Amino acid sequence: MAGRKIGVLTGGGDCPGLNAVIRAVVKTAILEHGYEVSGFEDGYFGLVKNRYRKLPLESASGIITIGGTILGTSNKDNPFKFNVGTPEKPRYRDCSEDVMKVCRKHGLDALITIGGDGTLKVA
Repeated sequence: MAGRKIGVLTGGGDCPGLNAVIRAVVKTAILEHGYEVSGFEDGYFGLVKNRYRKLPLESASGIITIGGTILGTSNKDNPFKFNVGTPEKPRYRDCSEDVMKVCRKHGLDALITIGGDGTLKVA
């Protein structure tokens, strides 16, 4: 299944094991399946805004002992109720179609979401 592409993001609160999970995803995807991996920065915010970076094998090297997440995270962004206003004057919009456009633009075959209940509920 070489040539497939996957995306990964970390959502919710920051915690010590997130980089270890990112490392496992990147190494398994590339070494065992030949997939290309893109990481979306700051959780669902990065997915809505198309803020990403390629995650080559080298990006997973040396991060297992570093707490937190190399991708950043957000515990307040939800594509189905996304703030398009300001923090002082929030205005919410359903940006789920924007997420689908970003996934299609990158040719993603799958999106791996790493987080807790809120992150997985949105997924």
